[in-house]
Parts: sequence; structure tokens; C-alpha cells
Amino acid sequence: MKNSTQNALTSGLLRVLSTLPYGLVARLGEMLGSLLYRIPGKRKRILHTNLRLCFPEHSEAQREGLARSTFRHVIRSYLERGMQWYGSAAALSRLVELNSAIELRDRYEQPTIFLGFHFAAIEATCMYYSILHPVASIYTPMSDVVTDTISREQRGRFGTKMIPRNGSAREILKVLKSGTPIMLAADMDFGLRDSVFVPFFGVQACTLTAVSRLAQLSGARVVPFVAEVLPGYRGYRLNIFDALENFPSGDAHADALRTNQFLEERIRSTPDQYYWVHRRFKRRPEGEAPVY
Repeated sequence: MKNSTQNALTSGLLRVLSTLPYGLVARLGEMLGSLLYRIPGKRKRILHTNLRLCFPEHSEAQREGLARSTFRHVIRSYLERGMQWYGSAAALSRLVELNSAIELRDRYEQPTIFLGFHFAAIEATCMYYSILHPVASIYTPMSDVVTDTISREQRGRFGTKMIPRNGSAREILKVLKSGTPIMLAADMDFGLRDSVFVPFFGVQACTLTAVSRLAQLSGARVVPFVAEVLPGYRGYRLNIFDALENFPSGDAHADALRTNQFLEERIRSTPDQYYWVHRRFKRRPEGEAPVY
């Protein structure tokens, strides 16, 4: 009963937000983010730790300004889920610009892995792509059953095939070889299994090797994409880049480092849009003390 009530309340709130103008919801999200930033909390501590580790060259004032802006983007992105999960395909499509270096099509002759990263607009742009073309998505199940159920159902409402991260590798390979691309993000600490420690902004970060392994097994090309929040409340831009050359290289360590370096370059363009509230450095190499 408790879960069903919570499910209804969460879904109801998001449905209400989906009926409001995008610009209004975005501004409300930023206002709420500014208010919540004033309250001490776990996410705020994680945010400051990440910025201190990754931007040691910045002054305290610079990091504080970046932290405030990041928090506004994060909370804003949560409120915008209403439109993304419950708004019409037409409404979402009007908000997304597409900038692609490759030709997009319904099916690809070569298996394709779209490699994404946790920027504030990733939800909107991934759902926009699913309106245009068939796609599958590897997702991480959430600990909260209610939120996980809603997110899985709504993310797949335009036809996206949702595959849990701990699902069958055989199923993932079957989808890739059918010509349907797979979207995944590998820029979080998912544990030591199938991971290596490589630098991220000069700090050793536990980084998945799944991208290069899947590409090796399937013969897939790896195409990075970055989601961007546009200024002036104009919506979002989906930037799709050329496939990474000579990837996979046969060296999982080198491939993981390369994806981290690519991400670093993109973050420096819009550092406040990255999800610094995640514990990117949760696990440490043997002998190193925890940072959080």
C-alpha cells in the first residue's frame, strides 16, 4: 500500500509538471536548487569533494560558484523529468536540437554503441533519440523500487528496449548484432568487477571496461554523445560525435583512460552541467584512504 501510494504521488507530481511550460519548470527547478543548496546534506558534500579533487587549480570562490550552478542544474533536471517522462513526443522534439557527425538511420550495418555521460540533459536527449530511431538502453536499477518502476516504464515509452546493467550479455550482443544500437553510460563507479583504475582529472577513478569489451565481442563501433542544456531556456542539444578511432585497442586500461580523457574535454566546456553529485571516486586503489 505504501509503495503504491508513493508511486501515485510521484507519478502525479511529474504529470502535473509535464503540463507546465518548459521555461517555467526550468526556472522553478533552478530556484528550488538554489534553496536546497543552502541546506547541508550528503549530495552537497559529495559535490564539493569532487570539485576540490578535480579542480585544484580553482580558487575556493570559483569552486563555490561552480557548485551552486551545478546544484541548480541537477535539481532543475529532476523537475524537467515530468515533461520528459509524461510529455508528448512532439513537445519533447521541439525542445531538442540535433548535431550529429554521423548519419543516423533505423538500422546500422555495423553494430553501434552510443557512449553517453551523466550531464544534466542526458535524460531528455536519450528519449529524443528514441523518438527518431529504434534503440536499446542499458540502465542501472535504482534502489528505490517506486522510482525504478516509473523511470523504466517512462524511459521506454517511445519504444526503447530497457536492459538492466546486470542482465544477460548474450541479450546485449543479440541486440547489437540485429542492427539496433545500444546506449550506455560508463562514467560512474560501478564496482571493482570488470573495472580498472585510471586517471580522471588526475585522480585515479574506478572505470568500467565494459565498453571496450562489448565492442570487441560484437565488432561494434563506439560513438560518443554529449547532452547539453542550451542557454536562455531554449531546451537541449544532442551532440553526436564521430566514432572513436582504433577503439577498442585491445588494451582495456588504455581504452578506459581514453574514454575518461574524452569526457574531461567535454566537461571543461560546460562544467556545471555534469553530475558532480555522484560519488565518482567511491572506491580507491589499495592503500588509499576514502575521500568522501
